[in-house]
Amino acid sequence: MKSGKQSSQPEKGTSRILSLTVLFIAFCGFSFYLGGIFCSERDKIEAKDVTRTTTKAVASPKEPTVTPIQIKSVSFPECGSEFQDYTPCTDPKRWKKYGVHRLSFLERHCPPVYEKNECLIPPPDGYKPPIRWPKSREQCWYRNVPYDWINKQKSNQHWLKKEGDKFHFPGGGTMFPRGVSHYVDLMQDLIPEMKDGTVRTAIDTGCGVASWGGDLLDRGILSLSLAPRDNHEAQVQFALERGIPAILGIISTQRLPFPSNAFDMAHCSRCLIPWTEFGGIYLLEIHRIVRPGGFWVLSGPPVNYNRRWRGWNTTMEDQKSDYNKLQSLLTSMCFKKYAQKDDIAVWQKLSDKSCYDKIAKNMEAYPPKCDDSIEPDSAWYTPLRPCVVAPTPKVKKSALGSIPKWPERLNVAPERIGDVHGGSANGLKHDDGKWKNRVKHYKKVLPALGTDKIRNVMDMNTVYGGFAAALIKDPIWVMNVVSSYSANSLPVVFDRGLIGTYHDWCEAFSTYPRTYDLLHLDSLFTLESHRCEMKYVLLEMDRILRPSGYVIIRESSYFMDAITTLAKGMRWSCRKEETEYAVKSEKILVCQKKLWFSSNQTS
Repeated sequence: MKSGKQSSQPEKGTSRILSLTVLFIAFCGFSFYLGGIFCSERDKIEAKDVTRTTTKAVASPKEPTVTPIQIKSVSFPECGSEFQDYTPCTDPKRWKKYGVHRLSFLERHCPPVYEKNECLIPPPDGYKPPIRWPKSREQCWYRNVPYDWINKQKSNQHWLKKEGDKFHFPGGGTMFPRGVSHYVDLMQDLIPEMKDGTVRTAIDTGCGVASWGGDLLDRGILSLSLAPRDNHEAQVQFALERGIPAILGIISTQRLPFPSNAFDMAHCSRCLIPWTEFGGIYLLEIHRIVRPGGFWVLSGPPVNYNRRWRGWNTTMEDQKSDYNKLQSLLTSMCFKKYAQKDDIAVWQKLSDKSCYDKIAKNMEAYPPKCDDSIEPDSAWYTPLRPCVVAPTPKVKKSALGSIPKWPERLNVAPERIGDVHGGSANGLKHDDGKWKNRVKHYKKVLPALGTDKIRNVMDMNTVYGGFAAALIKDPIWVMNVVSSYSANSLPVVFDRGLIGTYHDWCEAFSTYPRTYDLLHLDSLFTLESHRCEMKYVLLEMDRILRPSGYVIIRESSYFMDAITTLAKGMRWSCRKEETEYAVKSEKILVCQKKLWFSSNQTS
């Protein structure tokens, strides 16, 4: 630079940079080329695999082989004798954890997974196979439900009476001292619709020992008895031991696990529910579950207060005030007084749209009309709403008086089937035909089905109640369970004149141990195994199944070996059967629970 000559160093640097750039571009291009070849070859491999599988499937009509899931053998231990009446989600030992407001501690409060028991619940000392229906309606073995408190407190009201080794049920009650049959006769005089098949389904809140529901069975009315686990000691267990439909439950802070417009009739015989308190919110729940044109029957306070008040530890003025408040609330909810005689009063839920329109137009009305954001059928851990659920136009043909009478309604496609995804009248007809064939086959592999050996039956995951419909002429009743996670088909079940409930099988069912003779499930594990652990579902089935009771498991072959292994660990005896069409992908497992007694038995 000092000599004035230009240096050659910049030229050499520029040349090196250009060379490196060209080399880098060439390398990238070559890599891209190799990557393209690799990817195309990989796609060819995958395509070959798919083609091979497809060709194989087309070439052979046989179903693809599925390797069944396998688990290690297991043997479940016995629970202690203190668990003999264990109800996991209504456990008295857990009540102190929850509030006393509106008795909410009596609602469902299930234990977390880490607190679930993995043991087999023993029967009480001296347990015997239940007396068979229909004799069971009148008597049961004392040792099967060994409760003395309810016997001492209610024997004077003729609820039940202990004689020797049995409880006898004379059919009495607090409000029907002349017997339940005489009481229902009076009720039928007030509600003629109970005689001609118009009224088919009913719910009895605060059911006692379910004598009302038991009497209705002979009259073609299927009643579901409802009571909490409280100081009355096992009302629901007595009902089920007698062979009468019942479920644990209470109207408190959450909706009952039933759809809207479900029951044709609701009944309360001095059930001690404070109907006029908390703004009448309990009456609003009755309004939700009773179908338009249906009835609510009340006997006891404050009905007939001018004659009865002296026996209610109150004053006539207080009872008159309570009655007027009750009547005002019912009127504001579109109930009308239908009939009254002596201790029985009847109200009817209006199906007339004009009454609900008046509530909607009156901004100051109480209770107000529920807005469209509140789903009327949402009923699994759903809070009670202080508003009136107005019937939708779709429910018009489901109103009592519009819906066909029993037994015709069992085989008529309800209007609400259109609300179920894919639901139709043809779909219901096909479903019924399918279940008739299946039940015919079931009776071949389980001859006890259809005899007096089986009374209380549960269909653990029904759709339209086809299994129950196929058994309608047999001496049984069926609890139809619709998963809270599946399509909402339970309104169709009720519209057909059957009964059921919502439930999530990841949790325990709302019943006592040893309350069902037969549990039936169809592909439950296929549908729910991603959420619910198979082991806990089967242990829950063992809890609610009676000793010597049966299980019919219709399931994918994939699960069969695992189910059989767990069943063996629960002391069930099982045998695998073919389906009615002998398909390879699906099998039937027929099991029977053995009668065993605790090794720590005191007698």
